[in-house]
Amino acid sequence: MTSHVEGAARRFLTRWGPALPLLAFTLVTLVLPALRLVHDTFALPDGSYGLGHVAKVIANPVDRQAVAGSLALGCVQATLATAIGAPAAWLITRMRLGGRAFWLSLMNVAANFAGIGLAFGFVALIGSTGMLTLVLRALLGVEDNPFPSTGSFSGMNIVYLYFNVPMFVLLTLPALSVLKDDWQEAAAVCKATRRQFWRHVGIPVLAPFVAAGWLLVFTWTIGVYAVAYAVAASPGSQKLITLQIGTTLESSVFGLGRAAVLSVLLMILAVGATVLYRQCVKRAARWL
Repeated sequence: MTSHVEGAARRFLTRWGPALPLLAFTLVTLVLPALRLVHDTFALPDGSYGLGHVAKVIANPVDRQAVAGSLALGCVQATLATAIGAPAAWLITRMRLGGRAFWLSLMNVAANFAGIGLAFGFVALIGSTGMLTLVLRALLGVEDNPFPSTGSFSGMNIVYLYFNVPMFVLLTLPALSVLKDDWQEAAAVCKATRRQFWRHVGIPVLAPFVAAGWLLVFTWTIGVYAVAYAVAASPGSQKLITLQIGTTLESSVFGLGRAAVLSVLLMILAVGATVLYRQCVKRAARWL
């Protein structure tokens, strides 16, 4: 009996031993905080449980604006990144090795350059006293800033595109290799036009990969905090879920149920997007 238990324990450690530190780290930094957020969402000050915090968030017009703003920003960013990044990724796959290496290096740098540094760069470039703003004022003789405020919805879209487009390119670039040149040649032999090839073969094959990239950019956008915090310093800036969570944590000593509700909402959006992403990847895996 003892030898049987020892053998089972040895097999368990052999299979799961290397992953135990990662699993423990995930439990402490992801699972337990998520459970605490769910608890705080429904825990009321009198010790009971209910939907009081959820009702307050729904009744608060600022929170409703933040939810709508985050969803709109995520959808617009994902759509723009797809519209710009998909053709760019296709062009990169058609380049020679040297050109491809150059653009991949550039995309890697841009995709990883975010946070406070990126926000400061755009404020210094297109802010009210930014370098490009001053140059255009001198050349065109205009008094007003020709660029939108970096904290507005349009300004945030400009800033976010800097890292979302490269990230979309890097995410979808490996998938574009699925579309082989032999397929186009076979379609040409069958007297199919280029338009017919893309309609019946190219787009159906690439659509799941593109949709998966869209979902990842959407999820990443609604969860960004550092860039949004840096560019949304003015009072009239765009309201976002992450900014409302940060404001609540900074200003409230008690009654953090609002931040918990908004955090759980972000978790639900992220989980939903992840489920859809896995479905897209599963559908796309048929061509791998």
